[in-house]
Amino acid sequence: MDTKTFFVYLIVMAGVTYLIRAVPFVLINEKIHNRYFRAFFNYIPYTVLAAMTVPAVFYSTDNTITAVLGFVTALVLAYMRKSLIVVALSASAAVLVGSLIMKVL
Repeated sequence: MDTKTFFVYLIVMAGVTYLIRAVPFVLINEKIHNRYFRAFFNYIPYTVLAAMTVPAVFYSTDNTITAVLGFVTALVLAYMRKSLIVVALSASAAVLVGSLIMKVL
């Protein structure tokens, strides 16, 4: 890709990103009272975070089985309302133990 094409792509993407963020502020200048829209907007950050994190979990290790083991460990501990550090360390330990067992087998 040459430099001219790169800068054209960069400007287009900057414009699109700016428009996505600026248009709602320009068009909606009052508080949203509809509870369904407010609930929708409140859950967007969690949805985007999950959409970025969950696929990365399954491709973060060489073996999908160990990734699933770590993911299930994290889900169970999060469901039990353990702290974030406990969940993260336990999931990492589960992946480590799983990969060591997979090497032995």
